[in-house]
Amino acid sequence: MSRILEKKQLSETVFQMRLDAPLIANERKAGQFIILQLCEDYGERIPLTIADADPDEGSITIIFQAVGQTTKELAKMNAGDDVAALVGPLGTPTHIENVGTVVCVGGGIGVAPLHPIAKAMKNAGNKVIIIMGARNKELMILEDKMRAIADELIICTDDGSYGRKCLVTEPLKELCEQEPKPELAVAIGPPIMMKFCAETTRPYEVSTQVSLNTIMVDGTGMCGGCRVTVGGETKFVCVDGPEFDGHLVDFDNMINRLGSYKKQEAGTHRCRLDAI
Repeated sequence: MSRILEKKQLSETVFQMRLDAPLIANERKAGQFIILQLCEDYGERIPLTIADADPDEGSITIIFQAVGQTTKELAKMNAGDDVAALVGPLGTPTHIENVGTVVCVGGGIGVAPLHPIAKAMKNAGNKVIIIMGARNKELMILEDKMRAIADELIICTDDGSYGRKCLVTEPLKELCEQEPKPELAVAIGPPIMMKFCAETTRPYEVSTQVSLNTIMVDGTGMCGGCRVTVGGETKFVCVDGPEFDGHLVDFDNMINRLGSYKKQEAGTHRCRLDAI
């Protein structure tokens, strides 16, 4: 059981919550996530990245988009309400070291899991350039937090309502063409965005890490639902990741597998969560 300490609405469908979770807050590292379940007896278990943590307060911060049944139910909850189950920290932490210049690229809600990684990279002594992308200005999140970290912040929107009117791959390509080029790129966002970020950096031989967001059930490597192909080998995102070398990920296979439950997600399948 974990109590919601604070709730904020960041955009029309994106919410931020601070949860009481002292054990997780003390152990969590950049890149790790939790598994959350709203009901004790039944219900979907969903993975959410730990966007921030306060060990002194004993709290963690999650940021999520209300797009599915569980996240929509979670969005209706408020400070003082209890989440039935919270497991973590899970996943392999991000490898943090001083490599020189790191470009951190976040698309949409992917900016949330990118935040602790960018912060850790900065604290390790790297020059951190952050590229943030969204469909429009209203969907841009965590700008102030990212600006406080970044040596340089580049904002892109699809419709040009804020920052540059372009995809995040455009400034990423420009940075790769500079001398000296970045030593590392970290990209987190929709799978198609991460795929093209990896393709953008590939010709320049800029090492690129991506954080995968596959379908996940148990989060401990037992179910195999989150399997992906990386460098021709099968990996489990929950225990081997969530971060992998973007140049080795079979994104086409991953994207196809993400569509496995489109019929159920469209509402033709009645989930027991509806009884909550």
